Amino acid sequence: MLAYLRVRVSSAEVAADLMCETFTKALVAVHDRERELPMVPIAWLLAIARNELIDSVRRGRVSDSTRQRLALERVELSAGEIEAVDDAAADADVLEDLRAVLPADQFHALTARVLDGRNYADIASELQCSQSIVRKRVSRAMAYLRATRGEN
Repeated sequence: MLAYLRVRVSSAEVAADLMCETFTKALVAVHDRERELPMVPIAWLLAIARNELIDSVRRGRVSDSTRQRLALERVELSAGEIEAVDDAAADADVLEDLRAVLPADQFHALTARVLDGRNYADIASELQCSQSIVRKRVSRAMAYLRATRGEN
C-alpha cells in the first residue's frame, strides 16, 4: 500500500500520511458498520487509498480527520524509514503488478469497478459487452487476487 501511494505523491511523508488515513478509514468502516472485511481486502484498501489520494489533491493537503477521531498520534518518519519507503516504491507498484499478470480485459474491468467505483452497466457499455461478461471478468480477477494472496 505504501509503495502504491509513494509512486503517486511527492514524498515518503505524504505517502505515509495517506496510508495512515487509508487504514484508519478502513478500521472505522469495519467497526462502524459492524461488518466483515470485503472478499478481497487489498482491492477495497486500494480503493480507499485512491479516494484519499484524490481528495488530498483537491484539498491541497492530506486529511488526518480519521486519525484524530481515533486519537492516534501522528507518526514521524526517520531518515532511514523515508529511504526504506522510497526503496519499496521503486521495487513495487501493486497496480502495475496486476496489470502484468491479469489479462487486459480483466484488469480493466477490475480497476473500473473496484478502484473507480463504476457500475457494471457503464463498464459494459464502454466495453461493448454484456454486464454478465463484465461481472465474470471482475470475478475472475478477484479470484486471482484471492488465490495469490492465500485467501479463501
